[in-house]
Amino acid sequence: MNINPLYHHTPERMKEELVWIQRAKESPEHFGPLYKKYYECIFRYIHQRMDDEEMAYDLTSQVFIKAMKYIHKYEHRGVPFSSWLYRIAKSELYQSFRDKKADRYVNIETVQLTEVIDGFDEEENELNIKKLLQSLKKLKEFDIQLLEMRFFEKRSFKEIGEILELTENNAKVKTFRALERLKKSFHSNE
Repeated sequence: MNINPLYHHTPERMKEELVWIQRAKESPEHFGPLYKKYYECIFRYIHQRMDDEEMAYDLTSQVFIKAMKYIHKYEHRGVPFSSWLYRIAKSELYQSFRDKKADRYVNIETVQLTEVIDGFDEEENELNIKKLLQSLKKLKEFDIQLLEMRFFEKRSFKEIGEILELTENNAKVKTFRALERLKKSFHSNE
């Protein structure tokens, strides 16, 4: 599995980010570098889960407003600041889904599907995508979220755990089980 550099930082980048966070805690005017660095990826995270661009912009704004408001509560746990932002984004998304303002949406790309499902035949791409969508509908929201973060966003189990407030090992086990449920459902639709 490839590592996505958007989500994994070098020690130097992590130190730089910690300086930005400390400055932002001291004064909201210094939140700009964090906003610039993470706005695009938080927007994509939200937009990939709903098919409403306007709503995605609104929710992304809410994420950063909350982040600025509560940055004094942020504690560094060895993962990028984005993990904390993704937790806020997840919360905002779920609230939106509960309020029925938005419908859940899963972004599927064929390249990623061959990594997730054994026996995925690209020659029968359209049929396989239909089978996968049927299989995803049978999964719980939590399982879908685990699979998206691991296989579509290429996140480490440590980051998944941080975002979902699980231990790294628990994130690994739950992701494996979700993948097994997806595979079982996909292959039973044959």
